[in-house]
Amino acid sequence: MALDRDNWICVGVIAGAHGVRGQVKIKSYTENPVDVASYGPVSDDLGNSFDIKITGQAKGTVLTQLKGVTDRDRAQEMRGTKLYVNRDLLPKLNDDGEYYYSDLVGLQVENPQGEVLGTVKGVFNFGAGDILEFTSAGGRPEMVSFTESTVPVVDLEGRRIVVALPEVVLGRED
Repeated sequence: MALDRDNWICVGVIAGAHGVRGQVKIKSYTENPVDVASYGPVSDDLGNSFDIKITGQAKGTVLTQLKGVTDRDRAQEMRGTKLYVNRDLLPKLNDDGEYYYSDLVGLQVENPQGEVLGTVKGVFNFGAGDILEFTSAGGRPEMVSFTESTVPVVDLEGRRIVVALPEVVLGRED
């Protein structure tokens, strides 16, 4: 049975196997990386549930043992698996501008003049800060730095984000 994601938040993704005894590396999306295991069992897209035991940290990932995963082949097969927890288990947000990045997916992206630029696909961090990815109205993927100057407005109630694109984007063909 597939996971109904309406009330679920992605807290990490399996980055690959670690060692030969079924350990996996998890790229954690939680503020403190080891908190990926703090909310109880996680579920994958199919609704399978896994208990997580933290065994260490290495190169931006959390080293873990998932209950039921006992060999390297199974651990490597799980690479790319997204891990979810029920939203009700996560800390409550303040009303002053806090949100989970997963809440932004699907929001309309507009420029400061209100023209539609596209739709939010996700928020990522590849090591140098948060990046907002959106699909342009023309279907082209776009990425911008997710900073207050580039993304001055996040309006969850209005289901929109305002993105102030730089005047010139080098290497871009229009």
